[in-house]
Amino acid sequence: MQRQRLGVITDGAFNAGLTARLDPGCSTERLRIGEFVVVEGLENTYFSMISDMQLRVADPTLLADPPRGASSFVMNSLAGTSTYATVQVKPMLMMPKGDEFAFLEDLGGPQPVRTIPMHFAVLCEANEADFGAVFGREGGKNFAIGTPLTMDLPVCLQLERFVERSSGIFGQSGTGKSFLARILLAGIIHTGAAVNLIFDMHNEYAFDVQSEDGVWVRGLRQLFGSRVMVYSLDKEAATRPGRSVDAVLRIGLNQIKSEDILLLSDELDLTSTAGTVVGLLEDRYGDEWLRRLLDMDRSSLEAFCAETGAHQGATEALQRKLREVKRQEYVVEHAPADAIRDMIGALEQGKHIILQFGRHNRLLDYMLVANIVSRLVRNSYRAKVERYEETKDAADRPRPLVITIEEAHKFLNPAAARQTTFGIIARELRKFLVTLMIIDQRPSGIDPEVLSQLGTRVSGKLTEESDIEAVLTGVGGRSFLRAALESLDTKQEVLVMGHAVPMPVQLRSRRYDEAFYRAVTGGKDPTQRDHKKDILDLYG
Repeated sequence: MQRQRLGVITDGAFNAGLTARLDPGCSTERLRIGEFVVVEGLENTYFSMISDMQLRVADPTLLADPPRGASSFVMNSLAGTSTYATVQVKPMLMMPKGDEFAFLEDLGGPQPVRTIPMHFAVLCEANEADFGAVFGREGGKNFAIGTPLTMDLPVCLQLERFVERSSGIFGQSGTGKSFLARILLAGIIHTGAAVNLIFDMHNEYAFDVQSEDGVWVRGLRQLFGSRVMVYSLDKEAATRPGRSVDAVLRIGLNQIKSEDILLLSDELDLTSTAGTVVGLLEDRYGDEWLRRLLDMDRSSLEAFCAETGAHQGATEALQRKLREVKRQEYVVEHAPADAIRDMIGALEQGKHIILQFGRHNRLLDYMLVANIVSRLVRNSYRAKVERYEETKDAADRPRPLVITIEEAHKFLNPAAARQTTFGIIARELRKFLVTLMIIDQRPSGIDPEVLSQLGTRVSGKLTEESDIEAVLTGVGGRSFLRAALESLDTKQEVLVMGHAVPMPVQLRSRRYDEAFYRAVTGGKDPTQRDHKKDILDLYG
């Protein structure tokens, strides 16, 4: 397939990138920062990205007295001789030249760049075959998430690689992070790359919601039927017509650990001594520490402080503030049934779980429940993976699990990341087959160590310098990617980089519409299934 020529390489260095002079008929207005282009060398094809553009003149005196009101004939006469343009391109991948990419299968795809082309190598637009060679064809675990900004053809994410490591979706408010997350989650469900546990703080993922354009769009439960189970903290949600849930979750006081409470230091206004008091309580009472603290009257509290050396004023303050936790409707002394164990059983059977928070959508509720559930799920996965390592029986291997969280900086800021379950998961690099998909509009609030461990990053428009720096933490070629990130529009446009794509690429994200619904469901309407029967089958 013939490529459209843009210019020739005139200068460059391996580390600094290449300079290409555009042909006289090629305007800079046809090109975009971050665009995917191809350099045809003598022996290799170089898949590259445009990182900068410059306007130049051959005769500096032309700038001293530029033509005023010049006709198109004069402008065209100057173009390519007295005036010309250059672009900076950064080669990202290379492969030996061959007819119709005959070497791809033997090489396993394009390889990292290890050299640069000679002078006058030809710069071309990438065509459909180039995108297919680099990003693969749709099918199997390859899932189309968008199209190039200047072309209308699918660009795929390798979902098996996406779920191998934790990932991040970033962008300022209004850039469509939630809809992009829906697309990725639907892709994971559709391809079977992993199972999902989604903490749905704002009740956006299970059932239909109205977009900013006023269009009602389907939720994952409505797309995939009984393959998606919905739990809720809000008992009223269990009976809403068309939005009923599978189970109402209750958290027992005995399930709340010290780290869960310390994570809420800001929300509960805990003092610096709270950690010491909680430690003493846990040492004395074990899993019953919180219930015993809340049941203490003044005399028993004084006795506890005298026996353990705890500060009485700090203990009284802690008791008073933790009563806020007990007041929550979903908190009971002992959970009547282990719904979290049921969740884990559903995940093992390939079900996808959405935990809605309903009316309980404060940060206190979200951080407390998400950390408790994730800790128990991770512990279960750890035990199962250790069992699999002992037996080496494929039947004992758990399905990979992706945990999705919003407001990620609350769980993964530098102070919390080392003690929360989410911080532990982010640093484990899929050791126990559990990874995170974090969604946040302020990535600068996330611990840099956690950011550096993210395998794949999908970022929409960011304007704060600190947020841009954070998204590029631990990424090679930062200066080239910064230009691509800064050039994004605020709607639908994203930069995808990392483990699940062979090279960074700018995309217009896939539309979440009827065509998408048909693509991921095979044209079926799962809402017509007997969902109650499916639940009875699952739990016997």
